[in-house]
Amino acid sequence: MKVVLILGSKSDKPVADKAVAVLERFGVDWEIYVASAHRTPERVERIVTESGGDVFICIAGLSAALPGAVASLTLKPVIGVPVSGKVNMDSILSVVQMPPGIPVAAVGLDRGENAALLAVSILSLRDESLAARLADYRMETARKVERDSAEVEEAYASKHGGGGGG
Repeated sequence: MKVVLILGSKSDKPVADKAVAVLERFGVDWEIYVASAHRTPERVERIVTESGGDVFICIAGLSAALPGAVASLTLKPVIGVPVSGKVNMDSILSVVQMPPGIPVAAVGLDRGENAALLAVSILSLRDESLAARLADYRMETARKVERDSAEVEEAYASKHGGGGGG
């Protein structure tokens, strides 16, 4: 099973780095490319049809046409990651407002890690060991919240003379 990341431009690499870190943590195979829905549509089509990806993560800013273009070329899941810029709403709306019949999953602005976690979740439907690793990860994040809460509660209890805020 493989995730294919397609960046609309090289400047989207910091967002892709977050996704790659998650995919590597889970041991998911991945490939990464730069291709523009507007400037290199033939390259986009070649990547989609020849890569053998099971899930596609498309990272793009500005008009963010890339996720929709990829979704139009495959029946496989496509996850769109809008990238922040001078005007953030353009990429967000482009990713979430797909026309009927060509859905794209959308994650938050610059949330490459969430895109990768969603891809892992999709792939875990066919891989029990991956599903177990994802469950462990979720337990780990829950434990972190509990630790963080204990630290905050302790810090305020020493200043306030007890727990709670009121």
